Amino acid sequence: MEASAPCRARRGWRRARAAGSPLSRAAVVLLLSALVLRAPPSVGYLVRLPRDFHLTQESEKIVGSPNFPVKVYVMLHQKSPHVLCVTQRLRNFELIDPSFQWHGPKGKIISENSTAQVTSTGSLVFQNFEESMSGVYTCFLEYKPTVEEIVKNLQLKYIIYAYREPRYYYQFTARYHAAPCNSVYNISFEKKLLQILSKLVLDLSCEVSLLKSECHRVKMQKAGLQNELFFTFSVSSLDTEKGPKPCVGHSCESSKRLSKAKNLIERFFNQQVEVLGRRAEPLPEIYYIEGTLQMVWINRCFPGYGMNILKHPKCPECCVICSPGTYNSRDGIHCLQCNSSLVFGAKACL
Repeated sequence: MEASAPCRARRGWRRARAAGSPLSRAAVVLLLSALVLRAPPSVGYLVRLPRDFHLTQESEKIVGSPNFPVKVYVMLHQKSPHVLCVTQRLRNFELIDPSFQWHGPKGKIISENSTAQVTSTGSLVFQNFEESMSGVYTCFLEYKPTVEEIVKNLQLKYIIYAYREPRYYYQFTARYHAAPCNSVYNISFEKKLLQILSKLVLDLSCEVSLLKSECHRVKMQKAGLQNELFFTFSVSSLDTEKGPKPCVGHSCESSKRLSKAKNLIERFFNQQVEVLGRRAEPLPEIYYIEGTLQMVWINRCFPGYGMNILKHPKCPECCVICSPGTYNSRDGIHCLQCNSSLVFGAKACL
């Protein structure tokens, strides 16, 4: 008959005591901590979403202004809102014999276009918005206010921007009391710790990466020197490279999963402290130093995108495609100035 998890843990504990190596004793602490966290957390979690995050709604309708271009934000690879060829005032009036004509970055838009369509009432709709569709769009409207009046003309401009969710993740650091810095036990322990952390969040479709690992000798307050391992990890959503998905009901699925992963990781390190506190034997040579776990929420935009609360107040924490005259060449937060950049979404300043 297969032994239960607690029985297997006790047997592993006895083998570790017999082996007596720093790695074996430290691995037991990690094992016991991981066993406690096999079940999903019952505590609540905080969903981190950008403030005033603009969600594309297919039923949304956007009207123009005769005084200035209206900014429209469309999530990459999603359907756009309906961009109307009327102002708010004209929308409330009858229009006799209206005629609509749209022009975009690539010229005149016809209603039969597969990606950008003009409806019978003059609305512009994108079925699958791509980066290259970002730009200035102009609608030319001809109409009569009444049958007796002459034809009137109106020109409305829109600037339509692609945007996508930020590349957000948690970065966390932790410190461990270590074996001598040249010891092979430290390297083995590092691999074991990464393996356990990775398995911990795997069911959440998240991944843990080791960004940095360093061993240092630390002079303690009113004490001697001790060896410590300084770890820096990141935990991110596995689907960030597969293209952004729309948020539904004001909650992003990847944000939820990352928040759950954060809770699991925090509980894992807290559990190590509890396991060590219940030990009757001396501490193992490699063990987590209580209170050293630090977790930081990181926002980054993909190349060609950036955040700008002044330029995009309706979407202040969205990663909006860089306008002409700016660029973002790496995973930064903002689009940088570049006078030679003449296109939307520039990834380099040439």
